[in-house]
Amino acid sequence: MIIRSVLVLGGSGFLGRHVVRQLSALGLAVRVPTRNRERAKELILLPTVDVVQADVHDDITLHGLLQSADAVINLVGILHGDFEHAHVQLPRRLADACAQGGVQRLLHVSALKAAADGPSAYLRSKAAGEAAIRGAQGEHLQTTILQPSVIFGREDRFLNLFARLARALPLIVLACPAARFQPVHVDDVARAICAALTDVRTFGQPYALCGPQVYTLRELVAYVVRSLGLRRPIVGLGKSLSWLQAAILEHLPGKLMTRDNVRSMQVDNVCDCVFPEVFGFEPTPLEAVVPLYIAGVTPRSRYRWFRFRARR
Repeated sequence: MIIRSVLVLGGSGFLGRHVVRQLSALGLAVRVPTRNRERAKELILLPTVDVVQADVHDDITLHGLLQSADAVINLVGILHGDFEHAHVQLPRRLADACAQGGVQRLLHVSALKAAADGPSAYLRSKAAGEAAIRGAQGEHLQTTILQPSVIFGREDRFLNLFARLARALPLIVLACPAARFQPVHVDDVARAICAALTDVRTFGQPYALCGPQVYTLRELVAYVVRSLGLRRPIVGLGKSLSWLQAAILEHLPGKLMTRDNVRSMQVDNVCDCVFPEVFGFEPTPLEAVVPLYIAGVTPRSRYRWFRFRARR
């Protein structure tokens, strides 16, 4: 399979920007549709990237975007809002459009622990989207599904959120403190996507993507606080108070948390297997990267990064 041009849906988002940069570095022509071109202004400067203002939820627009694409990568995902629209209908329409348009390759980023019987609407919608992609797999359209745990990196909305709270508040009141995660670095997810693009071994396969270590939410927040050089008490809430906190926060601007998020955290967001060997690299430890962007670059944090890269 020869791939020269790639359409990236969700390319202006957190993960998308990393994927697009890596695809461009490989010399591939990349098209990134976005409803707000200003959001993707840093991608416009990349030599092989074409950022176009377009609504991928419009069928005519979507079919037009696919005409020049050899492969499509779908990164569209939301934590709040209309899950049916973003996670179910779009993958279905995309799979149909790829089949009709003669696209050879479709990669879809879902979520770890997506399940039709999952406790949250988020996880159930992700599972329905996966089902649409699996149903499109065939001789003329090769698909791959990637299921990352929570993704961390310089611009993430996970650890950076707790860093902002730690700077602003004298204590942190934490819902679901025992929830377990296995965070994976954004560059590792992007690297896996790019590696899978032309690797025939990944055709028709799903892959769970996790970092090397499991943490409780309390442990992650405590690590962020220490990285900032601060001391902040962390008050963990029980089930009922976690639910109450989420019910209040979901009605406030910004929606820091919703009750559906609490339902999602009832399932451990950890992998049942090691990082897939097919991608040919080991995942990045959280401790090698987070100090570089949470507290800023220091001699100690830079040393950790160099040691990891040297595999020492």
